[in-house]
Amino acid sequence: MDLDGACVHIRGLATETHAKRRECEDYVQNAAEWVHLRTSQTCGGTRCGDASLNRHASRHMRSSEHAAICSAEPGEQWLSCHPYDNAVEY
Repeated sequence: MDLDGACVHIRGLATETHAKRRECEDYVQNAAEWVHLRTSQTCGGTRCGDASLNRHASRHMRSSEHAAICSAEPGEQWLSCHPYDNAVEY
């Protein structure tokens, strides 16, 4: 993982965490559909992005203060940080 210019949240990661399963943990419990999966780099949980109805990844980020995420979408490869005090949608 190239950390040049990375924020403190990303520099603090030991390794990049990838989705164990390509599904939103919160939607699976409710048998609903999701859009744009994101994986927390702190706990490894995968949840749906803000294009989904319930925005589980943003809710998790704000409640847990897990700011660093990566895409869990096939063909996408990015790592990003959205500090919990920031209103950025992802």
